[in-house]
Amino acid sequence: MALFGRRRESAPLDGVDVLLADLDGVVYAGAGPLPYAVESLNQARTGRTLAYITNNASRTDASVATHLSELGLATAPDEVVTSPQAAMRLLVEKIPPGATVLVVGGDGLVSEVAKAGFVVTRSADDLPAAVVQGFAPEVGWLQLAEAAYALKVPEKEGGIPWIATNTDWTIPQARGIAPGNGTLVSAVHTAIGRLATVAGKPEVPIFEEAVARFGARHPLFLGDRLDTDILGANRAGIPSALVLTGIDRPKHVLAAPPGSQPTFILGDLRELHEPYPEVRLHDAAASVRGATVRIDGPDVQIIATGDRPIDLLRAGAAAIWSTGRAIFGFRVPAELYADPFHRP
Repeated sequence: MALFGRRRESAPLDGVDVLLADLDGVVYAGAGPLPYAVESLNQARTGRTLAYITNNASRTDASVATHLSELGLATAPDEVVTSPQAAMRLLVEKIPPGATVLVVGGDGLVSEVAKAGFVVTRSADDLPAAVVQGFAPEVGWLQLAEAAYALKVPEKEGGIPWIATNTDWTIPQARGIAPGNGTLVSAVHTAIGRLATVAGKPEVPIFEEAVARFGARHPLFLGDRLDTDILGANRAGIPSALVLTGIDRPKHVLAAPPGSQPTFILGDLRELHEPYPEVRLHDAAASVRGATVRIDGPDVQIIATGDRPIDLLRAGAAAIWSTGRAIFGFRVPAELYADPFHRP
């Protein structure tokens, strides 16, 4: 990981030609922007391409671009890569052109299915060639039931394909954390005993679409979730930054398994532009600026807290990650997973 191998303090954006940002929990929570996000991203646009990757299937790329522009981030629709677009990349390989598709979701998903040349239906009685499922606030029992009816025969026994745009368990909203598409996909899975093919993060197709679309040679991905954003970027071979303004908190960072460990840990997006401190590993300890955390058998010890909570978290993560051991094998002091960072 680059987190351990840095020899000089360069900013996370140094050398980056395409900055790819998640939306919910990174740019905004609900309709409103997160603190420092708009100004930091506008500053990041200088000298590089700024684009967005989102698992949220409820809106079209055009509506997302309009929302971002209203927040002060001038954005064109083709600068937004959505999980429904990634789902269409999978769907065209599985069913004939012009086939009927049962859509469980909102306008964002319906729009992409139609643009791909398929016929949209909401009823299993129309004998769809596939089911595509994505999040929308209006999705309820009736839509989930139609999906279950259409998917009752397993695919290996001649049943139709089932593609989920994403399986995020939660969505950050202005009022708090709400259930995401993963909970709705799980409801159908529970009813029929089948698993969906997933198009969005943490799967690779959505990242491949973004890299190809923007011609990225040295991209950086910003996310707020370890299990989708960071895992997906790692799978795609893209450096990543976890920002603590959304779903995952310090305790999740400390517990991150190897595949979900980010290149950078940021308190907020201002730190994209700040020199990122070197992580020094020495004698079972990790130091970041004035913060030092040491591993002593099952004990995680804070030797020095330093001046910034983010540096203490970085040091603690580096110390724990470097052991290769799971978090439940340690006794972790509460100060290390304290959470002074902004969240919705």
